[in-house]
Amino acid sequence: MADPRTAAGSPRVGAGLSSHQDGLAAVRSALDSALAPLQGASADLVCVFIAPQFEDEQRVMLDAVVERVGGAAVLGCLAGGVIGGAVEVEDAPAVSIWAAALPGGVVRPFRLTFEREDEHAVIEGLDEIPEGELSPVLVLLADGYSFPADLLLHHLNEAAPGVPVVGGMASAGLEAGRNSLYLDDEILHDGAVGVIVTGVDANAFVSQGCRPVGETYAVTRSERNVIFELGAVPAMRRVEEMFGAASERDQLLMRRGLHVGQAIDELKPQQGRGDFLVRNVVGIDSASGAIAIGDMVEVGQTVQFHVRDAESAREDLRLVLERDCHADDDPVAGVLLFSCNGRGHALFGQPSHDIGAVRRAYGRVPVGGFFAAGEFGPVGSRNFLHGFTASMLVIRRRDGD
Repeated sequence: MADPRTAAGSPRVGAGLSSHQDGLAAVRSALDSALAPLQGASADLVCVFIAPQFEDEQRVMLDAVVERVGGAAVLGCLAGGVIGGAVEVEDAPAVSIWAAALPGGVVRPFRLTFEREDEHAVIEGLDEIPEGELSPVLVLLADGYSFPADLLLHHLNEAAPGVPVVGGMASAGLEAGRNSLYLDDEILHDGAVGVIVTGVDANAFVSQGCRPVGETYAVTRSERNVIFELGAVPAMRRVEEMFGAASERDQLLMRRGLHVGQAIDELKPQQGRGDFLVRNVVGIDSASGAIAIGDMVEVGQTVQFHVRDAESAREDLRLVLERDCHADDDPVAGVLLFSCNGRGHALFGQPSHDIGAVRRAYGRVPVGGFFAAGEFGPVGSRNFLHGFTASMLVIRRRDGD
């Protein structure tokens, strides 16, 4: 593990994005914009996201960043789309850089690899599990072809409960070995990279982009990821009942794709939006009346069906941002944003939706990030691998800083 990087002074964050056609010119321009708000303070964490059009230039581009920022921890990846400044750029050459001088914080970079030994899965590289009293947060980037991020998240949920993980899967590679992950001056094509940040006032959360429909049910019969009965009634009959009572709009959304939300906190007296981990319905067995979802499910769990469309995703993002603003009214220094590559223009029919929502909520704060092929983020106190979500890390300045 690399040496810790420490910060001192007031928290300062900057972000820059450049669409210059020359890679080196683009990275220099984005870096200038990202470092300017630091007002001469040394950066402690620099995140770099580069569009795949610059794949052949990424070595010289990363070198330019590392040379400029000195001892900062550098983290990033090649990404199918990048987010920065006030815009999101999809399917076009661009570079996004986000830089932070963190107040009294510690930044510890790490590199993870995965191997199978006989019947065991071995993840190596994360030697120190952060302790909760240090208010740690993990920023994680992974290659989906070589690294089972869900296994790592499950391990961290048990070994470091309550420690949030945000980030995403690199999205530029269309085959194994084509993704690029950046850790300081290294370009890696497998595994995962990240940083553990401690001593910083940060909040992590996820907008799942879905809306609950119908009522909640208890799972009364299930096996692995298959739900046979909800409230002692075949699961498909519950779907049919819900469909019959739904509006025409919701019926259309159900035909396009139905989702199941699993309650995170079974002890909560009333379940509502944001209280569920949302998973896709991946199969239906008409003969048995069972439905299969994209996760394990247990008897006794509370579930509720969900639908997703642009309007629901807009509303959900607005609500989670409002909830964060109401929970903490201290000024935001900067935001890291990891949006699914299924969102963007394809979902909303307009450019820069997610970053626009973030800036409407917090003001003209520095935002950096990328479009991911799967996002990491907490629901309740546990971390999960999501799809079609927006995962965020919000760094705040305390009054008087």
